[in-house]
Amino acid sequence: MEKKMLNIIVCIKQVPMVSELPWNAKTGTLKRELAQGMMDPSSRLALEAGLRLCREQRDQKEGQTRITALSMGPPMAEEVLLQAVALGADRGVLLTDRRMAGADTFLTSFILGEYIRKFQPDTDLILCGAQTSDSETAQVGPQLACELDIPAVGWAGDIRLSGSTLIVDRHVDDFLEILEMDLPGLVTINPGALTPGYTALAGVQSAFESYRVDIVNAEKLGLDKDFNALKDSPTRILDVYSPTTQKENRILKGAAKTVVDQLFDDYGKIISSAMGKDLKDK
Repeated sequence: MEKKMLNIIVCIKQVPMVSELPWNAKTGTLKRELAQGMMDPSSRLALEAGLRLCREQRDQKEGQTRITALSMGPPMAEEVLLQAVALGADRGVLLTDRRMAGADTFLTSFILGEYIRKFQPDTDLILCGAQTSDSETAQVGPQLACELDIPAVGWAGDIRLSGSTLIVDRHVDDFLEILEMDLPGLVTINPGALTPGYTALAGVQSAFESYRVDIVNAEKLGLDKDFNALKDSPTRILDVYSPTTQKENRILKGAAKTVVDQLFDDYGKIISSAMGKDLKDK
């Protein structure tokens, strides 16, 4: 009996290389074009998990596997998909269109789900980073699973296949959980759970020579002509600002006992709260 192809989609996001960027005050979105992009570290771990699963399947002669790196973003996000192909993904797909720009996590999950339903309905496993470095909402993975109505496991440390069942290990509250999930399903990978490998020069050459990256716009996805992600997103950002820390210096003068008494009178409750102990107890 011929073994079924294992189809994996890894969701990849391009994020800015710097931690602070100018914001668009009107839209509440980052001006991403002002910084060089990089593959989100959490997405990189999701890709690593997929590559390891493929190697295990190949080594155990359990059939063929295929990894599609899927990203939604501006045209320059194509760079991280080429990187994914260089690392070992079979192909990349970029969902890009001005009408998709500014999508919140809800509409991002909807758009990703639309692509998977229409173009790769035979997907067995979707891998995502637990949370991206530019927003850290940790919402897209679970929302995408809801969109596709498939089971999901978050913050996984290790994944492996046993027949058609996915075995997931994860640490939660100092306990090791071992979970089983029927496919198709979605898993988000815990940051720090894996050590990503390096990009081989041969992989870079192959990625650019074969150029296995497809571009899909809103029309190809079949989105309504009036669809506008920025306007249609239910999330509303009321304000964006950089937090500032304000310090207040106070000098206490007098004899040591007077200073200590004044210190505890003025700040005793704060100190007690930090220590978890009532300082007035004898």
